[in-house]
Amino acid sequence: MYLACFHAENFRIFGAAPRQEDGTDLSLRAEFGPATNVLVGENGSGKSAIIDAIRLCLQTTAGDYHRITEDDFHVSGGGRADSFTLTCAFKSLNRQEQAVFLEHLTTEDDGTCTLYVTVRAQQIDPGRSHRTSLTTRTGRDGKGPALDGTARELLKATYLRPLRDAEAELRSGRGSRLSQILAGYPAIRIQEENDFDEDSDRAETLVGILKRTEHHISKNDGIRAARADINTNYLQKFSIGTDALRGEIGVAGDATLARALERLELRLFAGDKAWSKHGLGYSNALFMAAELLLLGNSELAPLLLIEEPEAHLHPQLQVRIMDLLRERAGDADDKPTLPVQVICTTHSPNLAAATPVQHLILVARGATFSLSPDRTRLDRGDYAFLSRFLDVTKANLFFARGVAIVEGDAEVILLPALAKAVDRSFNECGVSIVNVGSVGLFRYSRIFQRTGQQIPTKVACIRDRDLVPANTPDDMQGHLDCSGDMSAEEVAKHVAGLRTEDDGNVRTFVSDHWTLEYDLAAASWPLATLMHQAVRSAVASKTIWPTEERIAALDEQARQEVQQWKEDGRSLTDVAIDIYKPLRLNRASKPVAAQHAARVLLDTPIEDEDLPAYLVAAFDYLCMPEA
Repeated sequence: MYLACFHAENFRIFGAAPRQEDGTDLSLRAEFGPATNVLVGENGSGKSAIIDAIRLCLQTTAGDYHRITEDDFHVSGGGRADSFTLTCAFKSLNRQEQAVFLEHLTTEDDGTCTLYVTVRAQQIDPGRSHRTSLTTRTGRDGKGPALDGTARELLKATYLRPLRDAEAELRSGRGSRLSQILAGYPAIRIQEENDFDEDSDRAETLVGILKRTEHHISKNDGIRAARADINTNYLQKFSIGTDALRGEIGVAGDATLARALERLELRLFAGDKAWSKHGLGYSNALFMAAELLLLGNSELAPLLLIEEPEAHLHPQLQVRIMDLLRERAGDADDKPTLPVQVICTTHSPNLAAATPVQHLILVARGATFSLSPDRTRLDRGDYAFLSRFLDVTKANLFFARGVAIVEGDAEVILLPALAKAVDRSFNECGVSIVNVGSVGLFRYSRIFQRTGQQIPTKVACIRDRDLVPANTPDDMQGHLDCSGDMSAEEVAKHVAGLRTEDDGNVRTFVSDHWTLEYDLAAASWPLATLMHQAVRSAVASKTIWPTEERIAALDEQARQEVQQWKEDGRSLTDVAIDIYKPLRLNRASKPVAAQHAARVLLDTPIEDEDLPAYLVAAFDYLCMPEA
């Protein structure tokens, strides 16, 4: 069985379920797969709230207590809620699991069985005290039998908190987490028998070894001398009447399996050498390995909740950790006997890129959006494409408030600089720019398109028109059609064909004339000057990067040339052809020209009216708040 559905109402960021007045549903309804589920999204979107809510509903194997506070109750325009409800629904129970939870099961209309677990918290005397009543019941409506005893224990999840103190968890000591983990390991459970034989001085079990150790310690000359000194010269002098006081020195007050396990610690080795002091990242990896050991020997289908598994790990180790989690969850070819369901949160593009898109769940503004095949407009080919090409540089789109999808490196370099120059900073607006090259533009945008509720992330696909202007020389036209040979209706139809994928929050912004570089040069005289300076410097940079003095001289020459063109009465469209020609004929690199343009832009004030109209529209869409 696995946790298939989760519902939270009036818990933290998640509001109320729909009421008859307006029908608005502000509660959380999340669906999970039986294997790996990776929650991605920006800070404050609700990822940690989901994990905490599941912890509260199911409790955890570590026995950590989640104290309900006033902040756990949702706040809306009508004030703070005085109760919240959390429901976990487990599906695909096998016969053994159905037998264990028989009295708690709900039979669905299709004949399958579901285990619902509902926790209700109610404030007692809200506003005056922080006391809260808590009930846990089963049934679809949360009015079935109470869940307690063995059934409650079997449903407990394993939880790894963010910024965990892994070193402390792995140290020896009373009640240590390592001792709890080992106590649940089958090969350890049989170690509680005391098989120490004093005559042969042999022991095999842990308890027997501990008894043997106690025996030899008590016979040690140094220990015997210290014990005699303590008893004779000190404790006997504290005795009153017949109550003779006597001390013993040993390694355990009681030689039980629990005491033996509490004296163990887990240490890290590299090859044959123990690391006397290793970093926090390797401590985290060691701790996760121990927790997975416990999960791998659960009696029922286990659930692992991890917040930020990337904590303290370098990128390569992050990917290795995700590979291990996916393997234990049964996503790999070599499936384990009892797969572990994994639900984790992350802010790491490395982990997002290492996870198949269908296993990602985007969390935004208190809602979850599964990217499984039945939820998005991605087809099978799209998923295969993204599994190969969605790398760490593109995976930041899962954490953005807005996404600009572009077709080249030059756009990646220049568009953020242009947006910042007109007071629409991508960084300040939480916009990520993703370069998908000449193919796959809409494969990425379809990640954000779905039926029903749309993902509240604005996506701008910024692309070239793929037509050459009427005044373009033959050697610059290439295989493209010329707009001068087409009617206005044909041009409009061509442009409309480039926007056929627009839907939901996805918009396509097509260049006004040709390419980004040409359109910038043709937009205004300030940008014509900027682009001419950038292209001249790019041509000079093709073999060796020029000195600052050489660049300054080129900039001045370019400025004077554009000024002369303007005085001669040349049109911007005519000038733009001359400026763009070195880039079109591969005499200079577009990304290098973009770098120089961004450099010049630092000292070139521009306004909206200086920019191509399509860029202004794209920047407005990505950065302006909704009305």
